[in-house]
Amino acid sequence: MARRRTRSEANIWPGFVDGLSTLLLVLMFVLSIFVVAQFYLGDRLNTVKQELADADSELTRLIAQINSLNDQLGLATQENDTLNAQILALETTIDEKNTELTALAAALATSQAAVAASAEELDAEKALSDEQKSEIATLNAQIAALRRQLASIQEALDAAEAKDIEQQAQIENLSQRLNAALARKVQELQEVRSRFFEEMREALKDLQGIDIRGDRFSIGGDALFGSCDAAVSLAGRTALDKVALVVLDIDSRIGAQIAGREDDENTQAIQNWVVRVDGHADSTPLGPGCAAQFVDNKGLSSARALSVTRYLESRGVPSNRLVASGLGSDFPVVSGYSAAALAQNRRIEFKLTER
Repeated sequence: MARRRTRSEANIWPGFVDGLSTLLLVLMFVLSIFVVAQFYLGDRLNTVKQELADADSELTRLIAQINSLNDQLGLATQENDTLNAQILALETTIDEKNTELTALAAALATSQAAVAASAEELDAEKALSDEQKSEIATLNAQIAALRRQLASIQEALDAAEAKDIEQQAQIENLSQRLNAALARKVQELQEVRSRFFEEMREALKDLQGIDIRGDRFSIGGDALFGSCDAAVSLAGRTALDKVALVVLDIDSRIGAQIAGREDDENTQAIQNWVVRVDGHADSTPLGPGCAAQFVDNKGLSSARALSVTRYLESRGVPSNRLVASGLGSDFPVVSGYSAAALAQNRRIEFKLTER
């Protein structure tokens, strides 16, 4: 009996070794997949960090260009004011010369009439005294002087008109330059906001209820709050945590760039950015219980916008980077009273702007 038990144990041992070998092979395969995935994710993370650094450099360059355009706009405005003052002075001079010209023309007509009368008298008498000859010579000299003065005034008027035409052309050219500069400034501001929202879109692409509209993006109110509630829900905190990370990353990178720089206009322009948090409600009147807390939809939307800013501040976002406003139901994104339409209008919007 002892010999038979020994032979049975010898037959069980090789099967156990095969099972253990198979388990080890499976573990090695899983570890290999995990290592490959870690390598791929690390490489993707480095690429995203480089893209964010490039976007931040482009943002700084565009802000510097905007400040330069503002300086050019101020200089052009001063030049325009100077030209307008010169035009007014020239118009006053022209009016004065026209008055003088009218007076001189009247004096010339009087003198010519006097000369004609004297000539008739001389012809009638056919003899001139020495005194009359002296008067005629004096009148002729006055007439010659008046003609020279009229010619000088006419030259001055022609020069003034030519200068006025030249300045009008300069003003028109300046206006075209100002319009072009303003157009470039508007376009560059749009590019800055677009880059900001591209970073926000990348950070929040996996969340439900994110909607990009023009220069702002919104999160559905139902994803952040409960019914008739201004406290951020647990699911809403997850979404706002990602928003806070994006804002903090932008703030830290801009702060690192301006560290050690002088406090010039460009530095001030970079520092003056804020994220505006707008609360929106649907058009449905509040129920009795809800109205007791918030009075109306504007009160509810204001409380929710303030609650979002408070939560972002609790996650480390500086308070001077956030502005809260409640807009009630005055700005719906869709019309109608269906459940889907009302849900879209209940939202929190974020917009990059300046103080």
